[in-house]
Amino acid sequence: MNSLQRLFKLLLLGVLINTCCACSANKTTPNNRSNTYYTNPVFEPILADPTVIRDLKTGLFYAYGTQDNWGDGKGDRLMPILRSADLVDWHYVGNVFHQRPDWKKNGGLWAPDINFLNGKYYLYYSCSTWGDANPGIGLAIADSPEGPFSDQGKLFTSYDIDVPNSIDPSLFKEEDDNFLIWGSFGDGATQGIHLVQLDSEGKKLAPGAKKRQLAAGDWEAAMLHKKDGYYYFFGSKGSCCEGADSRYEVRVARSKNILGPYIDKEGNAITNRGHGSLLLQGNEKVAGPGHHTKIIQDDGGEEWLMYHGIWKDNPKVSSGASRRTLMLDKLVWEKGWPKIQQATASIAPQESPKIKRYDYEL
Repeated sequence: MNSLQRLFKLLLLGVLINTCCACSANKTTPNNRSNTYYTNPVFEPILADPTVIRDLKTGLFYAYGTQDNWGDGKGDRLMPILRSADLVDWHYVGNVFHQRPDWKKNGGLWAPDINFLNGKYYLYYSCSTWGDANPGIGLAIADSPEGPFSDQGKLFTSYDIDVPNSIDPSLFKEEDDNFLIWGSFGDGATQGIHLVQLDSEGKKLAPGAKKRQLAAGDWEAAMLHKKDGYYYFFGSKGSCCEGADSRYEVRVARSKNILGPYIDKEGNAITNRGHGSLLLQGNEKVAGPGHHTKIIQDDGGEEWLMYHGIWKDNPKVSSGASRRTLMLDKLVWEKGWPKIQQATASIAPQESPKIKRYDYEL
């Protein structure tokens, strides 16, 4: 090799090094709120059945999840609370309860639903065991999203309202009306997802309120979203909690009337089993994505869903609980229907939500 060739090789090597350094400097890593991209999961080991709200005073987001034992020797967290500035970098900050409410003798605290109502933070939640004949729905209220939450007791149980498996509450507010959507899997004659009106305070059923069935008993984790004159029904189907074998997925239907009928893309009413248009399913890496939050809008006007998903290569924690990590994906609308890219949980880097920076410290 002559001197000219050697010089050319050194110059080429220098260019390659500089290029790699520039790429490294611009490369983003998961869960860093100073970066442009993120990679799922955005929190682990567990935040199952997530619900999210934004504190408009600080701009911070708060997420709440089902009671779980994370396998870290600290026992069950009675509905853990997370905090984030950007929907990507989440920090555990405490639990909704220090002691389990006593309005029901037995049961775990599942599937919370956080709302800002009457100037306070209302958290509806389920109290149930697996196979519980009489699960119920309770309410806790706080002045701050971090609590402390004061339990208000039960709204109703399955026996009170004649809906088996009365879990998974979700509040839908339209003008001055408060509606609760709830229900879960089963084959009972009065099974399925139902809607009932609450009073103006959101603390009990409205006078004379009558429940209305919205969907069959093969749905759970349902919520409503109104857009462009339609009410959209989102819910999960399949098994939520069987580790890598979980088959959870999210499906959707819509109606011009809040009371239904809710119809999928194929024209089928979801009061009949086996219907609903696919929105989100698992893939070769992630099992059982589902039980998502209400739709979250970022400061750029884009919409997002958070949900739990189980990574097949690490499906359970040492306590035996399914490792339902917190996931985030963008939601778009196409021809009047919601859509997630490729209808599956993202596993590659994605562009982060656009979030206005407040003066805060985590």
